[in-house]
Amino acid sequence: MNERYSRQILFGGIGKQGQEKLLSSRVLLVGCGALGASHAEMLARAGVGKLRIVDRDFVEFTNLQRQTLFSETDAKERIPKAIAAKNRINEINSEIETEAIVADVNYSNIENLIAGCDLVLDGTDNFQIRYLINDACVKSNTIWVYGAAVSGYGATMTIIPQVTPCLRCIFEEMPAAGTSPTCDTAGVIMPVISSVSAIQITETLKILTGNIDKLHKSLVQIDVWQNDWRKIKLNAPNPDCETCAKRNFEFLEGETNEFSAVLCGRNAVQIAPPRASRIDLPNLAEKLKNIGEIKQNEYLLRLNVEQYELTVFSDGRAIIRGTDDITAARSVYAKYVSV
Repeated sequence: MNERYSRQILFGGIGKQGQEKLLSSRVLLVGCGALGASHAEMLARAGVGKLRIVDRDFVEFTNLQRQTLFSETDAKERIPKAIAAKNRINEINSEIETEAIVADVNYSNIENLIAGCDLVLDGTDNFQIRYLINDACVKSNTIWVYGAAVSGYGATMTIIPQVTPCLRCIFEEMPAAGTSPTCDTAGVIMPVISSVSAIQITETLKILTGNIDKLHKSLVQIDVWQNDWRKIKLNAPNPDCETCAKRNFEFLEGETNEFSAVLCGRNAVQIAPPRASRIDLPNLAEKLKNIGEIKQNEYLLRLNVEQYELTVFSDGRAIIRGTDDITAARSVYAKYVSV
C-alpha cells in the first residue's frame, strides 16, 4: 500500500485495515452522467480496487457543466461516457481496475452486471431503471445506494435488502411518464450533484469498510438553493412490499423483447435489437456513405439524414434524435440500421 492513500488511512473511520478492504472491493456504477461521473472519480481516488461502469450514452457539450470526468474533446468526438470515464480514471489512479461497458442496462443483463459486485451505486436519471436495480439487488441480496438530483433538489437512500426498506417500500408506485422533472426539462446545478454524490459515496465507504453502524439510516432530501436539508428516518421494511416482502420481481421479467425508450427532454428515442448482437461499424458506414453525412469513431457511428440524427453503437443500439415518437424511430432504425 503506497503513500497515495496515507491521508485517508489517517482518518479514524478507515485506517489501514479499511483501506485494504477498499482495495479488495468491487462496485457497480449504473449510469455515468453527472452523479455517476462524480461517484466514479471519488471511488477511484479513494482506492476502491475494481469499478464496473455501465452507461448507454455518449458525451455531449451540454454534459460538461456538471459531469466532471469529461472534456471538450470527449464531447467533440462523442466518446461513450463509460469509455471516457475509464480513460480519465486511468489518469487519476492507474493502480485500480476499471471496466467500461457501453450498454443499456435492462432486465436481460442487470443480474449479470451485478454478479461479483459488493455494492451497486445509482447514477441513473429515471425511475424505471431504479426499480429494475431495486428488484435485482433485493433478489441477489446486494446493497445499493439510491441517488437522484435535478434542478437544485436531490435525494438519496441506502438500501440493505431485508434490513432496511427497499425503494418500493418507500415509493410503492413508479411515477407516471412525464410527471417527474428531469435535467433536460428543469435544469440542474452542479452543487446539488456534488452534495448528493458526497452522501452516496460516504455511505459506500462506510459499507465497504465495515462501518455499517455509521450509516444515516434515512431518506435524505436536500434543496441546496432553498437551503433545506431533511432526514426522514426509515422504519422496518414494509411487510406488504411487492418486492422485498412478496419477492415479486416484476421489473426483471421483461414484458417485451424490444427495448425502446423515449429520452426525456432530448427529442430522441433509443432503439435496441431484441437479441444481443454486434454491428460492424466500418461496414455499416460503407453501406450508408451515399445516404448522408457520416462521422465515426471506434465506438459509434453518426448519420445525419432527413430530419434525423442517428447514433449507432456497436452493440446494435441506436439513438434517433429528431423525434419522440417510438414508432417513427423504429421505422428510421429499420430503414437505415437493419441492413
